[in-house]
Amino acid sequence: MLTLTDISKHFGATRALDGVTLAIRPGRVHALVGENGAGKSTLMHVLAGGLSADAGQMTIGGEPYRPAGPLAAREAGIALIHQELSLCEHLTVAENILLGREPRTGGRYDRAAAHAEAARVLAPFHHPELHPGRVVAGLPIAARQVVEIGRAVSADARVVLMDEPTSSLPREDVERLFGQIRRLRAAGVAVVYISHFLEEVRAIADDLSVLRDGRTVWTGPAEMLTDAQVIGHMVGRDVAELFPTRQSRPTATIRLDAGNISVEGRVRQASLQVRAGEVLGIAGLVGAGRTELLRGLMGLDQRLVQGRLSVDGHDIAVGRKAPWARLAAGLGYLSEDRKGEGLTLPMSLADNLTCTGYQSVSRRGVIDNGAQRARGQQLLDRLKVRAQTPLQAVRTLSGGNQQKVALGRLLHQEAKVWLLDEPTRGVDVGSKVHLYEAIAASADAGCAVVIVSSYLPELFGLCDSLAVMSRGQLTASRPLAEWTPESVMAAAIGSPAS
Repeated sequence: MLTLTDISKHFGATRALDGVTLAIRPGRVHALVGENGAGKSTLMHVLAGGLSADAGQMTIGGEPYRPAGPLAAREAGIALIHQELSLCEHLTVAENILLGREPRTGGRYDRAAAHAEAARVLAPFHHPELHPGRVVAGLPIAARQVVEIGRAVSADARVVLMDEPTSSLPREDVERLFGQIRRLRAAGVAVVYISHFLEEVRAIADDLSVLRDGRTVWTGPAEMLTDAQVIGHMVGRDVAELFPTRQSRPTATIRLDAGNISVEGRVRQASLQVRAGEVLGIAGLVGAGRTELLRGLMGLDQRLVQGRLSVDGHDIAVGRKAPWARLAAGLGYLSEDRKGEGLTLPMSLADNLTCTGYQSVSRRGVIDNGAQRARGQQLLDRLKVRAQTPLQAVRTLSGGNQQKVALGRLLHQEAKVWLLDEPTRGVDVGSKVHLYEAIAASADAGCAVVIVSSYLPELFGLCDSLAVMSRGQLTASRPLAEWTPESVMAAAIGSPAS
């Protein structure tokens, strides 16, 4: 269906693609894996007409293919689901799904036909809140992801490119997406599927290609490689263990003590205690109130927040108080929205790393540029960030390296308590290893760490204890050994078996 031969793309001195060769067959799901920065998303944009290749040839259906732009790619039968959502937030669900293909009657937009088609496309996902006439700006991220998927599915494409389509989806929506992919495969559509979750690749892929440094380093049937071999090809070395071995265990000292925390309409009387050196995981379904709990603790949520909070025995006023008091007390927060909240993209790596601790790199209130650069380089080296200089803009980095910078801010801040919301969302396996190492090292150094994650293997691999959020209520924290994936899921859905 689709062939690529020696595709190359340069951005200045950077070789994003360096001779990629692939063969995508009809009625097959072809997984594309690799670290952030390996060239996967760049390749998708070349295929979808957003970028033009500098060298190489492509064919679709046996015919030469070199799209002049996204419209030409769509007319050739290629649809792309973007990694970063590309919806028009001021438009409705139906208008986004049918953008550029709006049904018309007598030369005028046929709203009824558009709503009917959008409802047909969305029906398999069972999202009643996704009314075709609802404006996208009012939808949560997971629902917006479904709209993005619906737009590609509705295009009746010959090739569907899925770039991290499940990064914001809860488990039940992932299963529904897989059902949709199987229907596309049965209809003879070729699907290219990018994911950092190897269990998803195992569940859905027929073929597999690994990219590293812009090159194809392995391609073939997915079942021919073990997970360890896939990771080895991705990072160029053997990776024996994904999760680091902890050097110490939690102490008896309670570092974070939160009692009866309520966030208006989202969290009801949640209590948790986290000891020095402890990693506490919070599991639960998307929308259960996990994010709102962390934001309430950090003083970021605009809703009414009640309860009590202390760090190292020192009380902190709860309510609509600015987060600066939390920062001063030793709380550090990592947002799930890396680009919207976690980083200031136009600013330098050094600025982003030191923005919650300028005092240590300034003299008499004026930033010492030399000290800031030196501290920035120290943190980049510690987190293994692939960057040329601390002065480059953070937006020039890959997603995994950006996430390391966001986490590095907590290291510079020397936070005593880390509140981490989906710390590895949209991050490649190699970068995950580095992030896990940093989190484990902080706990070994005596920090109290709270991790919200939708990825159960991550919680079971990193945490000492676990609690589950369900419909705004948090279970009591229990040692990890007392949990199983099945009991976590039961607690998340509110089953009596939990």
